[in-house]
Amino acid sequence: MMDRKDFQAIYMLWLRQMKRFLRTKSRVVATIVQPLFFLFILGFGLNIAIFPGMEGSYITFLAPGIIAMAILFSSMFTGVSVLWDRQSGFLQEVLVAPVSRLSIVIGRTFGGATVALIQGLIIMVIAIVLGVQISGLRGFLLTIFFMILLSFTAVGFGLILASTMRDFEGFQSIMSLIVMPLMFLSSSFYPINESLPDWLRILSFCNPLFYMVDGIRGSFTGINYVIPPLINLGIILVICIIIMVLGTHFFNKSEI
Repeated sequence: MMDRKDFQAIYMLWLRQMKRFLRTKSRVVATIVQPLFFLFILGFGLNIAIFPGMEGSYITFLAPGIIAMAILFSSMFTGVSVLWDRQSGFLQEVLVAPVSRLSIVIGRTFGGATVALIQGLIIMVIAIVLGVQISGLRGFLLTIFFMILLSFTAVGFGLILASTMRDFEGFQSIMSLIVMPLMFLSSSFYPINESLPDWLRILSFCNPLFYMVDGIRGSFTGINYVIPPLINLGIILVICIIIMVLGTHFFNKSEI
């Protein structure tokens, strides 16, 4: 059971993440500009493209994937912050404090997920301004829930990588090696349907990020989704729980 000190630790670590985010203007700009680049350039550049089985404009199809991209890349910075804190000595000070490691994991997770959710909401608002139609209030609320689960899952994955690595260069390389293929196989940029080769569709269905993007698309726009949003929600919830348990386990086992 967690006591008062544990809850204080959770709040302080969450607050620290928020302050670091607000004070680091370059990070804010970088994590927002990159998704916006894809949204504007690809969204308007390929708006005349016609993909088999796609309804509506391409920017409407693209927007949910770009929202997921913004959340994913922002969440992964939690892993970078763990490496930085380890090298600066802050992590050692936190780990020897009279609080449980679970509270440390929760505090970092809530902080990283909150920052990622804020950036995802910014991209969502911009997409709406550009003309992407929301499917309704229920769809909007369900989209927010999908975004929360995605942010927690991505933060947990970042913790797994950061807990097993020691250098920034290796973390960045592994992150790029894993994240970029996941993005391209997630239906963010093109529909996953019968027009694709069977092997490509199988790889997409084995990709956890596919269910997150498809769930956001189904709830946000109400079109172009492959699996009903509530089924996607159940799959993502299971994935989120597994990743968070693994992230907590690896963080608890990591050496100072």
